[in-house]
Amino acid sequence: MKGRDLVALWDLEREEVEALLDLGAALKTDPARHAGALAGRTAFLYFEKPSLRTRVTGEVGMAQLGGSAVTHTLDMGRIGGRESVADVARNLERWVDVIGMRTFSQELVEQTAQHSGVPVVNLLTDLLHPCQALADLLTVRGAFASLAGRSLAFVGDGNNVAHSLLIAGAMTGMKVTVVCPPGYEPNLAVMDRARSIAEKNGAEVGYTNDLEAGVAAADVVYTDVWASMGQEAEAESKNEVFLPYQVNEAVFAMASKNAVFMHCLPAHRGDEVTDGVADHERSLIFDQAENRLHAIKAIYLATILGL
Repeated sequence: MKGRDLVALWDLEREEVEALLDLGAALKTDPARHAGALAGRTAFLYFEKPSLRTRVTGEVGMAQLGGSAVTHTLDMGRIGGRESVADVARNLERWVDVIGMRTFSQELVEQTAQHSGVPVVNLLTDLLHPCQALADLLTVRGAFASLAGRSLAFVGDGNNVAHSLLIAGAMTGMKVTVVCPPGYEPNLAVMDRARSIAEKNGAEVGYTNDLEAGVAAADVVYTDVWASMGQEAEAESKNEVFLPYQVNEAVFAMASKNAVFMHCLPAHRGDEVTDGVADHERSLIFDQAENRLHAIKAIYLATILGL
């Protein structure tokens, strides 16, 4: 993957995803592994949206590998604002070794990648969240030792996290079902792409409005906020629609007896999830947060050095 962009998981082969997971797991087991490997290297991290996990792990991950990170927030200027996206990309490629972007627009990430001579990593857009999905796969694999054949039910809006989980599950032989209210299904183009990938990997992907059928016997019950960043004005109307899809103790009990709970955070406790589930002994929400660090370190090493 040396020199390659990570704009969407579907740009990778299954073997490349599995190699990233292997590297992330090795970095987790041995935090000193590859220490200093990125000495003298720099990441440029661009944020149009608020961030805790992505910003901290993006900066700390580079520091742990011996490099440094420059963080650029929206108050410092928007890419494509004062000057063209192409010109910004051509400037950055002269100074840094990798560009990470957390934006509203998927197209902005794609345009930057098109014009940049250094790898561009999608840290989140309104359409996709591939780094989160890699951390999630790392978490599921840590809990169950394997991914193929495992069942994940994503309960909530068919959003960017749901999209990337569908693609990630399709690539690794999982069953991923998005369980959502009518009208909030995943993007159909993403769904079609996920189904095409799933056919090649013995996976199963889909969506349903039936909460009990979607969660039944799942190994993983996953949820996210009902109103994503930039949709705060819709929160009140969405709350009424989504309340029947709250992951509470009764819903969690519909899953497998050994099921784990996952959430990409931040969580709106009392809305999409109750405290009883978020703090359950089988909740992995903070393991996921930790694994964001190991995943981004693996991405840095793969895209900059080709490890």
